[in-house]
Amino acid sequence: MMNKLKFGIPKGSLEKATIDLFQKAGWVIKVSTRNYFPTADDQQLSFAIIRAQEMARYVEEGVLDAAITGKDWILENNSEVVEVQELIYSKESPRPARWVLVVTEGSPIKKIEDLQGKKVATELVAFTRRYFAERGIQVKVEFSWGTTEAKVVEGLVDAIVDVTETGSTIRAHGLRIVHELMQSTPRLIANKQAWEDPWKKEKILQISILLKAALGADRMVGLKMNIPEKNLKEVITILPCLNAPTVASLYQSDWYSVEVVVREEVVRELIPLLLKKGAEGIIEYALNKVI
Repeated sequence: MMNKLKFGIPKGSLEKATIDLFQKAGWVIKVSTRNYFPTADDQQLSFAIIRAQEMARYVEEGVLDAAITGKDWILENNSEVVEVQELIYSKESPRPARWVLVVTEGSPIKKIEDLQGKKVATELVAFTRRYFAERGIQVKVEFSWGTTEAKVVEGLVDAIVDVTETGSTIRAHGLRIVHELMQSTPRLIANKQAWEDPWKKEKILQISILLKAALGADRMVGLKMNIPEKNLKEVITILPCLNAPTVASLYQSDWYSVEVVVREEVVRELIPLLLKKGAEGIIEYALNKVI
């Protein structure tokens, strides 16, 4: 019987980004609109698309061997899982998600202690209850099924605990952030028993290494060019790169081939400068992985 690793992909905002990341890392995942069980070009992997809110619980119970979910939902479920690696999806989510305590602009609440005896609505119920209890603040925390901001605007609750990145949407609704409870980023997690299984652990580490490499290549590009020998030292001094550039002499010539890996955003400034320094045949190419 073939070994197989059961892996969870978070449904929602990170679903497409995760599938794209796996493809960049070397796995092609095909999703059918008719079910939540994608297929992959790796017979050792089986996938399931599950809400991020539930993912850590399924991993802890062993329904899944490994998965990607947010740190917030690990804490919400108080799940005992192995946190293998933090994954920063820099293009889709460049900043950590912030869970913040929010009130209306005119609210008298200025600090979390002012919530004593008040009512708070949130999707992150268990964590919020623990957070206030640990600080000796008695609040009534109720689950919000959505449109959480409207509840505090309409006066249905005294405050909400909601997720944001920049806080711009909260301010646009005439609301005010009082306190930050935590920051959350996506995590690759594993079931404890699966982590103790040598084959499964090796497979999870393989995924971890290649996902990290794919993320490392995000917004990085390769540049290759030909440089005359007389300008070589001058050009090398202006090249930003991860390490020293690769330099190779061209056959029977006083020219050199130079290759570097640079941040994508510097290329627009760098190429005109390189041309002025005598570079020719400049090629820019995309990268899938940087390890």
